[in-house]
Amino acid sequence: MPHDIVNGHIGHNHSHSHGEHLHSHMPDADRAEELQVLTTQFIDGFTAAKDKMSYLRLAGVPLEIPAPDGGPSMKLVDVQLTTEWQVGTASPSFGSRDLSYLPYPGEMVTERTNMSFIYVSLDSKEVTDLRSFLQNHPAAKETV
Repeated sequence: MPHDIVNGHIGHNHSHSHGEHLHSHMPDADRAEELQVLTTQFIDGFTAAKDKMSYLRLAGVPLEIPAPDGGPSMKLVDVQLTTEWQVGTASPSFGSRDLSYLPYPGEMVTERTNMSFIYVSLDSKEVTDLRSFLQNHPAAKETV
């Protein structure tokens, strides 16, 4: 069983029952890491799939969602992949309006690929991030 040291105490990842379902309690860092693994695997599977629509259906991605304003349902029209490279970090400086900027040396530059589902209706557009989808997906809730 994995052990995590949190605030000087050894913690345990554990599962227990609430009513009729079993779920796990994991530290936030573990949850974030698992979500990153799921996201990466989902994107890899989608890009490799010969039939993208079948992949989305099998994954439980809805082809239609309710409109936030109660209007006609919104339809999935695009799946967007974006790649970003984090080349530095910026944070507020103490006692100044300037940001404290730290550019990364080459080996610290990291690549991130994100996926979004684009839904539209005649009146609006909704963008759902893959991480949000996975956090709210019934199968993923048991692990994330």
